[in-house]
Amino acid sequence: MMRMTLKDLAKKFDAKEKITMVTIYDASFATAAEQAGVDILFIGDSLGMTVQGHDSPLPVTVDDMVYHTRAVVRGSKQGFVISDLPFGAYHESPAQAFHSAAQLMRAGANMVKLEGGAVMAEAVEFLVKRGIPVCGHLGLTPQSYNALGGFRVQGKSDEGAQQLISDAKTLQSAGMSMVVLEAVPATLGKQVTESLTMPTIGIGAGPDCSGQVLLAYDLLDIFPGKKAKFVKNFMATGGNVSAAFANFVKEVKAGTFPGPEHCY
Repeated sequence: MMRMTLKDLAKKFDAKEKITMVTIYDASFATAAEQAGVDILFIGDSLGMTVQGHDSPLPVTVDDMVYHTRAVVRGSKQGFVISDLPFGAYHESPAQAFHSAAQLMRAGANMVKLEGGAVMAEAVEFLVKRGIPVCGHLGLTPQSYNALGGFRVQGKSDEGAQQLISDAKTLQSAGMSMVVLEAVPATLGKQVTESLTMPTIGIGAGPDCSGQVLLAYDLLDIFPGKKAKFVKNFMATGGNVSAAFANFVKEVKAGTFPGPEHCY
């Protein structure tokens, strides 16, 4: 049984099939998500909050990401695996980004994800030319929450929206293959998606993105505290982990999630 490739994801994108992604950190959830039909298994540095109990993802290290990437890879056979480059692991230079990304690729990742706009174009091009596929992350970028003044919706002004679109195009030109859009108005999510030739994966970015992602801990209603507007509790209708993952896949593919109540 072959693991999904970038080419397989491109076929889904070309066919206008919604792409499903779930953020997970271990082998058991990897198996359950994959069996439910989730396309992309994403190991996010959000594990700093969901698993380690920190207030932000900033304390997460490359070693942490390697550990959890290996766990997810061992628990899966088909899902496309993306792993986060954590804070401080790629900002210094393209060479530093490559060194960090190489560790995640050796752990079994098929792609790495990094945050930031056009300033990251040099690092993206450096990685791609050396055989490392890159996913971007625009809008609410959690690693920059201090500079953003907290976990706030981004791109609400005309200037902010145009900057985000410009950043996305610049990163695509640098060789990026996919981009996550987090916590932006649904109208902007649609604009960005229509301006690119690569998939957009939304999390609080509206229904018109090429696909959707949620944290397993959110869609299973495990993570305590106040939930973001874009979160839906799929355990409420699923009743068990496998059914919850399957319902997430079903609703994303059908275009019924996210609904208006999950959008900005």
